[in-house]
Amino acid sequence: MNAYAPVQRVVGMLLMLVSPGFLPPLIFALVNQDGAAAAFGLSFLLVLLVGLGLFWPARHVTRDLRIADGFLVVVACWAAVALAGALPFILALDASLADAVFESTSGITTTGATVFVGIGDMPISVRWYRQQLQWMGGLGIIVLAVAILPMLRIGGMQVFKAESTGPVKGSNRLTPRIVDTAKALWLIYIGLTAVCAAAYWAAGMSLFDAVGHAFSTIATAGFSTHDASMGHFDSPLIEMLAVVFLFIASINFALHFVALRHASGQAYLRDPELKLFAVLLLVISGLITLLLWRQQVYEDIWQSLRFAVFHAVSYTTTTGFTTAEVYLWPGTLPLLLILVSALGGCAGATTGGFKIVRVYLLTKQGLRELKRLVHPHSVVPLKLGGRTLDQEVANAVWGFVSLYIVCIVILTLIVSGLEEDMVTAVSVVFSAMNNLGPALGEAGANWGGLRDSTKWLMSFAMLLGRLEIFTILVLFTPTYWKH
Repeated sequence: MNAYAPVQRVVGMLLMLVSPGFLPPLIFALVNQDGAAAAFGLSFLLVLLVGLGLFWPARHVTRDLRIADGFLVVVACWAAVALAGALPFILALDASLADAVFESTSGITTTGATVFVGIGDMPISVRWYRQQLQWMGGLGIIVLAVAILPMLRIGGMQVFKAESTGPVKGSNRLTPRIVDTAKALWLIYIGLTAVCAAAYWAAGMSLFDAVGHAFSTIATAGFSTHDASMGHFDSPLIEMLAVVFLFIASINFALHFVALRHASGQAYLRDPELKLFAVLLLVISGLITLLLWRQQVYEDIWQSLRFAVFHAVSYTTTTGFTTAEVYLWPGTLPLLLILVSALGGCAGATTGGFKIVRVYLLTKQGLRELKRLVHPHSVVPLKLGGRTLDQEVANAVWGFVSLYIVCIVILTLIVSGLEEDMVTAVSVVFSAMNNLGPALGEAGANWGGLRDSTKWLMSFAMLLGRLEIFTILVLFTPTYWKH
């Protein structure tokens, strides 16, 4: 039997499951007669047939997926969906393969970087599809972060095993409880999206824009139905709602589940990661407000506060919504916002970046080492929320930090050679690795002007950042294939 037949079976099933995702934009195209119906109809058939072609030969495989299989399954599934999602852009917009794959990857990884201009002039079905793509990707990220990555012990995320609703601790197989986890997360995710859409609609958005931007907000993604992003609406009320829902969507969804199950907010109040996240948002918002006001970018302190809070939350949560041309702001402001995106939101949310829990653990480890300098023989346990963590977790976090830095450096060196502009190189690598979207330099207004080779590399970087680095890089080690 083919050793990878179980993986092939899962990928085939996934493609068959996602193929109906082309039907809503197909309906939009038919109702509005926007000329894209054939593109979505053909995409549906092709993805369904490819999925069936992969699944059918392996349909009788009964062997359960092992943990080692999990890495290959995760990478193969995300790559397959990224390629499948590119089809409508090629067929409806006549986009190049590099542009189509980049846009699709940006959507499903909730990065929000785009190579297209004139979004408002696109067929309405394509505009809907872009928003839907990132919403579906966001749900996949939640299931990945809460149910699967802790099981695979990726980058220290196993600290959430006890709180998550995922697989049984100590199991060496991917268990059916992941299905139960996915169902619970579906309900929470859909519920938040519905409430967010209703709030946007009540605040003055059209129903189409409200649903589209709710998709983008809850997925902390960044795609918009307009070139000007949230700035198109020029509404302080809409911006305030976006800030609130972005914050909610950036909280560990396992906490949402626990809070709803116990009908209590105590889970939020006790979580050290959430506390640090809230404090960091306040500090970053205050700092940007001060810089905007001191450099007289806006007329008064209140205008500065409005734009500072919105962009601080948008960038820190790696969403990438904008209401101003941030890349034209003076001084260090644009670079500061790009850098804070590395923080990301809480683990177990749709945000990208480093994740606040790692910042928390690294800070505590740093303080522990300072104590050891004074008291070399002291034993200072590493704790999170009152729980003492294994040294394995600390090692995993340091390993993630090391690989993160190495990947940033290597990718920046490569892109700087391709684009010949260091500002562009640094910003696009940071943006892609942290699943942010906005960038500086030549990619400040749009990523469309970059070389195709850069787009392919950044598509890989988006997946690398989204899958927590280890998941992909482990496949490049001889040890994995000898397993």
